[in-house]
Amino acid sequence: MIVDTHCDSLGRVMEGQRRLGERSTLGQFDLPRAVDGGLTAEALATFFNTNRPGTGSRQTLQFIDTFYGELDAYSDLAMLAVCADDVLRAKQLGKIALILSMEGAEGLEGDLSVLRVCYRLGLRLLGIAWNRRNEAADGIGEIQTGGGLTGFGMDLVKECNRLGIVIDVAHLAPAGVKDVLELSESPVVATHANCHALWPHPRNLTDAQLEGIARKGGVVGTTPVPPFLGEDEMYSDLSVLLDHIDHMVSVMGEDGVGLGLDFDGVGDMRTEGIEDVSKLPNLTRGLIERGYTPEAISKILGGSFLRVFREVL
Repeated sequence: MIVDTHCDSLGRVMEGQRRLGERSTLGQFDLPRAVDGGLTAEALATFFNTNRPGTGSRQTLQFIDTFYGELDAYSDLAMLAVCADDVLRAKQLGKIALILSMEGAEGLEGDLSVLRVCYRLGLRLLGIAWNRRNEAADGIGEIQTGGGLTGFGMDLVKECNRLGIVIDVAHLAPAGVKDVLELSESPVVATHANCHALWPHPRNLTDAQLEGIARKGGVVGTTPVPPFLGEDEMYSDLSVLLDHIDHMVSVMGEDGVGLGLDFDGVGDMRTEGIEDVSKLPNLTRGLIERGYTPEAISKILGGSFLRVFREVL
């Protein structure tokens, strides 16, 4: 079982570049290539154009409409997943489970009723901030302030806990990560980040943050985004990703490590060996070569995130 918790391909569909169910030579993800790679479940993100202020909830609905349009068009390849059992059911049916996620609370426009509607429409994973500030918190890009959760952000965490939405702290400023870990009663995840100890990119997590997420019962999705792996911002290698996995496991344990591949969200950046979703078997081989047990590999590839889904959703 392979579960990936971050993919930006819905944006490419909305731009008219391609369809999820049609094999393409563009980008890094489509359903036929996902089948080739052995993928079980994918979290497809909604995200926002900040050049259109005051339209966050409208953009959210446009993304969700696109999400369901693709599900309807390619029901032979994919199905909606709103809980862990749906992921298992999809695997039994030979389909890919698609999970609806949101990257940045801009899509809520400071209104928890929008969150509740999105939940009813299938939202199960919420990133509180992208790199910038929004109504809930500061993102990691707010260097001058780096603030934590706002009052709305605190209410948002509590409502996600109540509804059963997994909270994602990727892109959140350190103060916000701390606030979420202190406030949330449910496991917390970072869907796509690497290890600050190996490469000090602002988006990577310190060992203290990794330990905090592990203590909360959460998971971090390691990601093959080159600037989060090392000094070359355009290209990297699978071996470097495996180094980050090794370190993450040493800090968090195998129960705390998963995948957040960020496919179709990184432009022309590429990590050799895992250039697109069809190359996932290379990651499995790499973990075997590093000496991981079958049980540990199962957790890293998907079992750890599936556990969180079962606990929260």
